[in-house]
Amino acid sequence: MTSTDVRIKAHPDPSEPPRPRSSWHARANAVVLAWLALTAVAVAVGGSFGLPRWLLIHLFLLGAVTNAIVTWSEQFATTLGRLPEPGRRRTAARLAALNAGVAAVVLGVVLGRPVVAVCGTATVVGVVAWHTWQLLARARRALPGRFGYVVHWYACAGVALVAGGTLGGLLVSERVPNAWDPRLEAAHAHANLLGWIGLTVIGTLFTLWPTVLRTRIVDGVAGLARWALALAGPGLALAVAALAAGFRWGAVAGLLLYAAAVALTLVPFVRTARRKRPSTAPAWTLAASVCWFAVAVTADLYLVATTPPDGVADAVEPLVPLVLAGFVGQVLLGSLTFLLPVVLGGGPAALKRTAALLEKGWTVRLAAVNAAVPLVALPVPTWLAHTAWAVLLAELAVFVALASTAVLNARGHRIAPSPAVAGTALGSVLTALAVVVAVSGPGLPFGAGAVEANGETRTVDVALGAMTIDPGVVEVEAGTELVLRVTNEDTQQHDLRMGNGAHTPTLGPGESATLEVGVVTASMEGWCTLMGHRAMGMVMNVEVTGSDAVADGAEDDSGHAGHEAHPGTDSAASSDLSGEMGPDWRPYDAELAPAPGGTEHEVEIRASETEQEVAPGVTQAVWTFNGSVPGPVLRGKVGDVFTVTFVNDGTMGHGIDFHAGALAPDEPMRTIQPGERLTYRFRAERAGAWLYHCSTMPMLLHMGNGMYGAVIIDPPDLEPVDHEYVLVQGEVYLGEPGSQEQVDAMRDGEPDAWAFNGTASGYDHAPLTAKAGDRVRVWLVAAGPASGTSFHVVGAQFDTVYKEGAYLLRPDDPGGAQALDLAPAQGGFVETVFPEAGTYPFVDHDFRHGENGAHGVFEIEE
Repeated sequence: MTSTDVRIKAHPDPSEPPRPRSSWHARANAVVLAWLALTAVAVAVGGSFGLPRWLLIHLFLLGAVTNAIVTWSEQFATTLGRLPEPGRRRTAARLAALNAGVAAVVLGVVLGRPVVAVCGTATVVGVVAWHTWQLLARARRALPGRFGYVVHWYACAGVALVAGGTLGGLLVSERVPNAWDPRLEAAHAHANLLGWIGLTVIGTLFTLWPTVLRTRIVDGVAGLARWALALAGPGLALAVAALAAGFRWGAVAGLLLYAAAVALTLVPFVRTARRKRPSTAPAWTLAASVCWFAVAVTADLYLVATTPPDGVADAVEPLVPLVLAGFVGQVLLGSLTFLLPVVLGGGPAALKRTAALLEKGWTVRLAAVNAAVPLVALPVPTWLAHTAWAVLLAELAVFVALASTAVLNARGHRIAPSPAVAGTALGSVLTALAVVVAVSGPGLPFGAGAVEANGETRTVDVALGAMTIDPGVVEVEAGTELVLRVTNEDTQQHDLRMGNGAHTPTLGPGESATLEVGVVTASMEGWCTLMGHRAMGMVMNVEVTGSDAVADGAEDDSGHAGHEAHPGTDSAASSDLSGEMGPDWRPYDAELAPAPGGTEHEVEIRASETEQEVAPGVTQAVWTFNGSVPGPVLRGKVGDVFTVTFVNDGTMGHGIDFHAGALAPDEPMRTIQPGERLTYRFRAERAGAWLYHCSTMPMLLHMGNGMYGAVIIDPPDLEPVDHEYVLVQGEVYLGEPGSQEQVDAMRDGEPDAWAFNGTASGYDHAPLTAKAGDRVRVWLVAAGPASGTSFHVVGAQFDTVYKEGAYLLRPDDPGGAQALDLAPAQGGFVETVFPEAGTYPFVDHDFRHGENGAHGVFEIEE
């Protein structure tokens, strides 16, 4: 089959009036050109209005590219499947809804209206889902042909946009935990760039590439295309899911499959190019775009493989301009350069005139663009990066002008400016754009505000410490370029993100980074983005002097204000604690087994984040040791040695501190990052009921979210009893872990509930048991983190009290005890003999605690 078999017809059927189709495509492609023009305007005026760089990306990708994909994928599917032209009203309605959704997304984010942005996102996702379903439905009615696989590529691309758009909706909703943002951003970007755009482009090029070269399609393309899709689809799905879950090696495996698919698709691409060498502007532009795509996929695979999951979004950020300019931009411009003359029609002479118009100076333009592409991704001097952006923006402006002229000509509005006028206009555009970009801030080609740069640069040393940023306030004159030399002087990881989107990578202990904030035109906030660190006080402020500019509201680099915390809607303190537990709830096993034999004990403890029912009907995200609150109980005798293998299966740094051991904390109690492990070895030299807990700062946050447990070391003379139980009392703080509201409640000592062994009123629903006359020993540890306990059993008296390593009362003593009082981090045990059968409540006799969850019951049988 030759390329003419699959190309869009240049000559309409004599029975069909030529104007409607030309008019329709002129209008459809005018929408694409309009979004391209808006992109150019946003770049050019961004420095004057403080527009976020998010806007440039989404005006281009969501506006121009998505419109082009929806329009042209339908056209290609119709042509290749030999289907009747789709109904124009239905298609127009779909495009209208799409553009309304895109506009809502852009306006909602820029104006700080999350509800509007989410509605817009839902509209875009709905339109693309509708479009995808229509493609598949029409494909089933298509005549049998060799190119049905193209529709399958488009369908997979549509599914990718639905997934990526949904993730984007979650991000702009400001309703997801801050810690999830980096992973969702990485998954969102990969789904949209590699899926929605990448799969669409690859699927189209199987037939478009030989058509552009005006040669036959090489043999074996259909089978190879199906094999490539069988790799690319599952690979991308795995990569996106793994990136969202923070599973690095799952993402690497998925991207390897995707890269293998890209390599397969290059085989017919190269074979076709060897048969017929590229010689036109569209051909060379498409060839360059494919090369940059292969470079981007390879670099992306390397960065994902060498970067912790939460750092992927930051690590791959330099690839975004390379993908935008090198791959997506050139694909769009190259495709339009070829397709616009075809669909605008008018006969062979008109086609040649339109093609000649769009290809004016194409060799110089193409060379300039591809020389500029690597400069916007590599760490080059600022002036060189600005020059590269000026070249790219100039190419965009020139193409929009030429394509708009071609569309107007096709509609009968003949425009033929003289060479002198065209040259003068082009020179003016280039000069103006170069000036605009040259005075912009670093990174993408626009700055943060309306104040002009004063030519001065200020460099400030910034230290990240234990929940502090020093200095807390930096004053700069408006228009000054600010550079921060950031050093992490803490023993755990930190980073620094500024309100204009500039940010460091995650810094380990002792690591440093230079942060180019750019020309400061408005006051802004900076903060550490790690879980809970901002809420605990890791905040700095850049204050502008000599300007009337207002603060930028700590806007993040996605273009919307940083997330506010949103506590859970359920409150244990306000809920009915006498209600029923959920069907999946299982009580923490409070029965304490005797100390194991031997003097060496090997234990594995894994840190992880999960969910747990913390009160009747109240489920809360918790941070755990071995998946439970509290963690596992360790038991031994004086002199025993414990070797603990501590593994971090979580998504943030965690450590562990055993009060039962006495040793320098530097190494065994250090914070380890996700995927790391350490060996913690200690000798239990003294008896007692000891606390262990997460050692990572802020400990209040980590312990308040469940990271604590007990170590029981028996006194040498400990007598056997009929039953032993262990109760670790802790506090329950609802809401998003690390949110400002949760941290404020912890600082104020205002929990939502108190709990024995992780569940408020849990042992009302799973009573502890014994028989009348049994001697029962109850070990207690007060985990806090802010309050202790006064343990009391209603209807019973204690004849034995052991607190903090010493007996306060023994059975032979004439007196008795009614409560065991423990401050936070203290422990001990009490013993009693229940006199008769019945139900004996146990409570924290501080009734603020006891009536808000710190209670349970003993059921005593005959």
